[in-house]
Amino acid sequence: MSVEENKALIRRLFEEVINAGDLDRAGEFLGAGFVEHNPIPGQAPGIEGFKQVIAMLRVAFPDLRITVEDLIGERDKVSVRLTVHGAHRGEFQGIPPTNRQVAWAGISIIRIAEGKVVERWFQSDVLGLRQQLGAVPPAGRPQAPTEGANPTA
Repeated sequence: MSVEENKALIRRLFEEVINAGDLDRAGEFLGAGFVEHNPIPGQAPGIEGFKQVIAMLRVAFPDLRITVEDLIGERDKVSVRLTVHGAHRGEFQGIPPTNRQVAWAGISIIRIAEGKVVERWFQSDVLGLRQQLGAVPPAGRPQAPTEGANPTA
């Protein structure tokens, strides 16, 4: 496949599977031996693991929407700079629903072989997301000292 065909495949994966929530179609886009190089704790391997993570996100953020900001392709790889948007309406990583609208950034590098995604490396701003959800204090705000702590030390 050409670089442009690879980029089109990735756009379709985001729109038709992830944003539409049509996880049954994941196998149309991901190869049988799909490898997630940065799985979350407890994530199953392969296509099932991919579907598991998207399903978990869609429970926590039912209106989940990923916007592709940039697609850069070279040979058999496509890099994606993306923004994830949604309202926090279900539990996420132990954080009860806050009903807050959140947005966080991510970058994914995807390798394609024989017209399917076979490998993915993904990093996202989970700290920024957790700050938006109130689970972590925003940067620059000092935490209250713990009892017995010497604030001048």
